[in-house]
Amino acid sequence: MVIASIDIQNGKVVQLKQGDELVLQRDNAEELAEEFDRYGEIAVIDLDAAMGKGSNLEMIKPLLRKAECRVGGGIRTPAQAKELISLGARKIIVGSSVFRVDGAAGSTFGINIPFLEEMSKKIGRERLIVAVDARTSESGLCEIVVDGWKTPTGLDLIQAAKAVEPYVGELLFTNVDREGTMTGADLAPAQKLREVVSCLITVAGGVSTLNDVEEIAALGCDVQLGMALYQGKINLADAFIASLNWKKGQPSELNASIPDTPIFIAHRYLLPVIVQTLDGQVMMTGFADKEALGETFKRGNVCFHSRTRNKLWMKGENSGNVLKLKRLRADCDRDAILAIAEPAGPVCHTGAWSCFGTNRKYSWELLQDIIKERFRDPKPGSYTATLDDELVREKIMEEAQELCDAKDPSEVIWEAADLLYFATVLMTRAGVTVQEVFDELDRRNKK
Repeated sequence: MVIASIDIQNGKVVQLKQGDELVLQRDNAEELAEEFDRYGEIAVIDLDAAMGKGSNLEMIKPLLRKAECRVGGGIRTPAQAKELISLGARKIIVGSSVFRVDGAAGSTFGINIPFLEEMSKKIGRERLIVAVDARTSESGLCEIVVDGWKTPTGLDLIQAAKAVEPYVGELLFTNVDREGTMTGADLAPAQKLREVVSCLITVAGGVSTLNDVEEIAALGCDVQLGMALYQGKINLADAFIASLNWKKGQPSELNASIPDTPIFIAHRYLLPVIVQTLDGQVMMTGFADKEALGETFKRGNVCFHSRTRNKLWMKGENSGNVLKLKRLRADCDRDAILAIAEPAGPVCHTGAWSCFGTNRKYSWELLQDIIKERFRDPKPGSYTATLDDELVREKIMEEAQELCDAKDPSEVIWEAADLLYFATVLMTRAGVTVQEVFDELDRRNKK
């Protein structure tokens, strides 16, 4: 997976060289989050909080529902982590607090096991990432650094990683010597990490070419991009494609016709693509090569490689029932792709909504889509189109009372359906989406 970084300082998106020198800044965090989310999770880092100079939480909150974000920077208590999860963060990144332990003489450096245990228990090990930021000391030790990379700890990177692994789902390794320098990734410490721990690893620092991305992926690690992305040295679409495990793909017709060739023709290998709607319905499966994925990102509609015609094929190019891309994600082995897309109509060539023979599942989202259509294009005799704010509120109060008065299950079902319908009309008129209501319920559930 390729992870784009959004580092925030003083209310701006910034890129710093080795955590200190300001190289660039931008003020379009929400726009960046929506764009980056197409390619992978986003690392949102509050640099001010990390350095104890304030907080950008109010700026970060909207990003957590716009994109799949992992959040770090100054998270020092399980309560802070839990709050961010409730706001929509997928994972939490902790660093400095992991490597400080309290004793009679005050704080010293070491592995804070009680903190890790409490954090893991509070949010779940699978959601916890420890940042093992390291740089090479004068003695040659690759040592953990904390406090925004300002303070050396004397802790060996490899030993520290092994000690924290039982409590986390992932490590974020940043090579501080290379961070922001655009001098290329140093793979040696990343390779050592990969050899001693089995959890997920994301590598950052110095990545400046697609070759860096491919080599990190070949180690079985994810890659985090910052400076190279913002300076246009690496394109996220190209990086996503480069990070995939093409050698495990299915040969296309070209490679199948020359099975004994010693040359691996990556762009002629195919990976499976499973298409899913935003509400989780599986629509179809197909195959893509590098060209098809590139066109998917370029056109904004999901494209495949047609095995029967041995050519590029955009789903819906003739029928108009395209699959509008929301995001692509690779599986854990990076040899299969999940495409989250919004279908413009039925997907199957038979005319069915799904290639798996099912009609569109009735859902709360579908109900709202129907209501939106009634308001946008009122049909003669449409009751929905007649519902103004005053009338719909009257109906909600009436149906709520009838639901309260319902005696048997069939009555409850009937009246609950009426109430849900009118409540959705009111939401739609107010510009509130079903997803926003689900987000609020999700927040309450995770509090």
